[in-house]
Amino acid sequence: MNVYWLEQTEAEVPSGNDWLSENEILCRNGLRFPKRRADWQLGRWTAKCAVAACLKIPTNSEVLARLEIRARPSGAPQVFVANKPVGLTISLSHREGHALCTVARTSIDLGCDLENIEPRSNAFVSDYFTAEEQAMVASRTEADRHSFLALLWSAKESALKALQTGLRLDTRSVCVSFDAKPDVNGWSPLQVRYAAAGKNFHGWWQSAPGIIRTMVASPAPKPPLPLRASAYYPENAAWCA
Repeated sequence: MNVYWLEQTEAEVPSGNDWLSENEILCRNGLRFPKRRADWQLGRWTAKCAVAACLKIPTNSEVLARLEIRARPSGAPQVFVANKPVGLTISLSHREGHALCTVARTSIDLGCDLENIEPRSNAFVSDYFTAEEQAMVASRTEADRHSFLALLWSAKESALKALQTGLRLDTRSVCVSFDAKPDVNGWSPLQVRYAAAGKNFHGWWQSAPGIIRTMVASPAPKPPLPLRASAYYPENAAWCA
């Protein structure tokens, strides 16, 4: 199963709001704090660009305003075009001026996360990680402790998004492990087990300067495929009508 991904930065978000739908503008205006508004806009812009690339539709303001990202009751994002749900699954994450969107062209369990590589305390490890994960952390050298903790945390966040619970579910209820399989196109395999439901997510992780990217899905996905800026395909003009 293919999963696609796109990452954008705050610098790529348009200065105006004409690419947002009326409902999205109301939602944006209801956010009190500037940073929260900026993060929200970045997430919406990244998601719309990713969906447009998957659907092969243009990314001008008129089209994007008809492409709406709405929240399900669980909080998970859902795609609508001209007020009609589209058969795509997406997941979103943003961190420090960067946003990641993963897209699948079918209905699946899907989650993604961006995480900063930064110091984390021993109390953080004991509070949020399973005994098995804590043992993995203890086996790491001091040099790679920070990046490994970011990876474990990010994988958990991805799984909790795929479960559509977010941090409402105890992070220790999901346990991360790593497959002894080779990397593919810069992505390394991982698994996240949710024992309470007998569910296993398969996924992939990738590091970049200062950050970790993760994504998980069920059924098991192939390594994520990068998306490019959408071109205009006349045969898909009906999506914009």
